[in-house]
This record gives sequence, structure tokens and C-alpha cells, in this order.
Amino acid sequence: MDRSMPRMALLLVALAVLMTGCASNVVTDYDAGASYDSYQTWAFGPSEDNRYTTLDSSRVEAAVSRELEAKALTRTDAGSADLLVSYQIDDVERLDTSGFSYGFGLGRGNFGWGISTAPPVREVQEGQLIIDLVDTSTDKVVWRGTSKRYLNQNQSPETRQKLINEVVADMFSRYPPE
Repeated sequence: MDRSMPRMALLLVALAVLMTGCASNVVTDYDAGASYDSYQTWAFGPSEDNRYTTLDSSRVEAAVSRELEAKALTRTDAGSADLLVSYQIDDVERLDTSGFSYGFGLGRGNFGWGISTAPPVREVQEGQLIIDLVDTSTDKVVWRGTSKRYLNQNQSPETRQKLINEVVADMFSRYPPE
């Protein structure tokens, strides 16, 4: 047996893990014509549908505040802000195929037959974080960050906080756009 084969397989696995680790957890979009240098102040925009601040909303607001302050933007009241921050956690449905499938086959050479079962599939509700920055002089969105990682009902408060912090930090690492 060739000794280079296990080394090559190990190298390919390490490369795959490295590439997966570098994959972005967010997608951002922006208005290329906006003057990002002119934005000095910000405020949270009015909430559309919630009268009360939810636990996740508090987590998002704390993370956004921390990131914008790190960008040297000053928080102010909504009436005098250059940017309004609007965010939402959209419900997303996805199919989860966790579990095992079973198979059996017989054959010889290029011919044979087999049967297998499909893995169990279930519908999962998750929350996707979307953050918009709105230019108050034009009332237009000039920057948007969308998470590719999701909140779900089974996460602990600590896990939810950590996920929100990571996603918001990743989003604002791309603000202002270059």
C-alpha cells in the first residue's frame, strides 16, 4: 500500500476544514454611491411591530451599539441621527435531515441491486438576523447585513448571546464598505 495516500487524504481533510472555517457567516450589501465618511451619528429606528423589547432584541441592540461605537459613531436621538439602525429577526423554515439512512445491496462487478431508506426529514423554524442602516436625509437603506447563521428555539441564552455577538461583529467588520 502506498504510504502517500493516507497523508494525501489527511491533507485534503485539513484543507476542507480550513476552507469551511473561512466561509463567511454573513452577507452584506451596500449603496456604492453613499458617502459613508459623512455619517457620524446613529440611532435605532422605530420598532414596527413590537411594543416590548424581546430578549433577542436586547442582545442585538447591545451588539450593534458596541460595534458602531467601535467605528467611532456616536449614538444620539432618532431626530438628529445621520443613520437609523433597523433590524429584524425573520422566521426561516429549513429542512433538517438528521439521523441515519439504511441500505443493503448485492451485486458483482458492474451489476447489482440494492435498497435504502431516506434519512428522516423534519421542518425547523429558525431566525435570521437582518440589519439595515438607513440614511436619514434620503430615507434609503445604504447598508444591509444578513446572517447566514440562525437562531433556533433549542439554543441556550448563552449560545444565543454568543451567536448574535459573533454575527453582528462579522457584519460590521464590513462597514464601512471599501
